[in-house]
Amino acid sequence: MYSVEVCDMQPDDEYFVATCAHTNESEEIDASAERRLAWLKEMYGKGLRVKVARAEGKPVGKASVMPIEIYPWGLSGRDILVMPCIWVPPPYQRKGIGRALMAEAVAEANWQGKKALAIQCYEGHCWFMPAAFFAKQEFSAIKKRGQEVLLWRPLHPYAEPPDFMERQYAFRPVADKVVVDLFWNSFCLTSVSEYQRVRQIVEEFGDKVVLNEYPADDRKILMQYQIPRAIMVNGRELGWGYVAPREGVRKAIREALEAIQPF
Repeated sequence: MYSVEVCDMQPDDEYFVATCAHTNESEEIDASAERRLAWLKEMYGKGLRVKVARAEGKPVGKASVMPIEIYPWGLSGRDILVMPCIWVPPPYQRKGIGRALMAEAVAEANWQGKKALAIQCYEGHCWFMPAAFFAKQEFSAIKKRGQEVLLWRPLHPYAEPPDFMERQYAFRPVADKVVVDLFWNSFCLTSVSEYQRVRQIVEEFGDKVVLNEYPADDRKILMQYQIPRAIMVNGRELGWGYVAPREGVRKAIREALEAIQPF
């Protein structure tokens, strides 16, 4: 068992926090991390907190929490603190660090006067936010959607459970053009990288492609469409389970162009 101290993010923790599980991976990731970090700092005044576990003089885990009213990842509700992610690097897992971070998240929810702590997690063999871990931390399931599970831990007798948002998307074609609808948010490092990649790739096609951007950072846009992250090409969603590969996006746009302008 490590001697672990958990506190709010400090300047020495910022790179570890901003790059998530992608520390020292690439210049592209580092650039995306700068945007993510700026958003995290901006939201601190609205109740967002990043708890960092430190051991042996270095960060060994982190957990983010924020009021549901600023949460950009697809939940609706009120008076609830949401934990969008908790991560402990593999060498430090199963050493009590995750439990220590969870305890601090619950303490933060109580300190802010929130009525519950909620989590979006996943069943099966997904490494990210595994539901089995949270079930051991006094969280109970509210709703399931495929492999996605919405869990919560009420902290007040009058807590009202949150719910998944429901997509409100309708493709609007443009004559003789390929339309790319890009939904993204600054909290998710992968989403920021996709945003940058898609913008660059669309520019390669000039006026043959129309790009519509929908930043979930803007609460009005998120509530209107209820989509925190997605890439749509002529109404068809692209997805790989990780950051969208450049060639995959190019291929989808080329195929859509060929369908309306055969070569």
